[in-house]
Amino acid sequence: MTEREIRLIAGPDPNPRKPDLQLPANACDAHCHVFGPGDTFPYHPNRSYTPPDAPKEALKALHDHLGIARAVIVHASCHGPYMDATLDAIAWSNGAYRGTSIVEPDISDAELRRYHEGGIRAVRFNFVRHLESVPEPDVVKRMAERIEPMGWHLVVHLDAEDIVELSPMLLGLPVPFVIDHMARVKAGDGLEQTPFQELLRLMERPNAWVKICGGERVSTDGPPFTDSVPFAQALIAAAPERVLWGTDFPHPNVRHMPNDGHLVDLFGMYTDNPAIQKQILVDNPDTLYFNVN
Repeated sequence: MTEREIRLIAGPDPNPRKPDLQLPANACDAHCHVFGPGDTFPYHPNRSYTPPDAPKEALKALHDHLGIARAVIVHASCHGPYMDATLDAIAWSNGAYRGTSIVEPDISDAELRRYHEGGIRAVRFNFVRHLESVPEPDVVKRMAERIEPMGWHLVVHLDAEDIVELSPMLLGLPVPFVIDHMARVKAGDGLEQTPFQELLRLMERPNAWVKICGGERVSTDGPPFTDSVPFAQALIAAAPERVLWGTDFPHPNVRHMPNDGHLVDLFGMYTDNPAIQKQILVDNPDTLYFNVN
């Protein structure tokens, strides 16, 4: 793929409103990205898209505005296995950030350990076909075995229609796995759709986690994305101790660009119980990211 063929994507809403919901102390945005800046941290030459720069300073400013104290930086496919942007942001955060990684199958144990010392706590595999090539199950299983001694987990980005096919592999993993964006189900297909029911079945397993972010990706109706609410509520009811939430800032590859302040209030529609809010935003990220030494 040449530079001319790589599509440019939109940046985030530059005017996030102040949310009505006050988040608990030490709230964690468990799914967000840093992009570039490209002249310091180059994008991967084989990426499928080029984002506008969204450096660590922009992420911190947004979190200060929203009332978010901590973050998990999900290393994005546009940087590929070039981990410098994510590691730099974690080091800069003074302990407030952790991260996930994208790795090559032949990465050395020493490099994985360096990532661990730099605050990485997971490997992310992308099964969304329009973004990159899909990994082989044997590659995923082998990586899970390698990261298990460090207390890491896997993050899985997939399309809803693929969850049934991928479930046997996920159920065979020796480590926890986190499914991004409510498995990208389509709200218009209803709660009884096969992919969502399969997701609920997966959540019966003690090593299955899910992120209830990406309401703008799940929504069929578009803004204000409230048709995503029943799906998030069902997942919270299934396993509140294994649910995470994040903004997905700066929202790459979305059909409708959300306002981040609104997304915080949308989370308040997912659950208005302060104890559950604290569990999702504070306690659960502690378990997967901040209490893993």
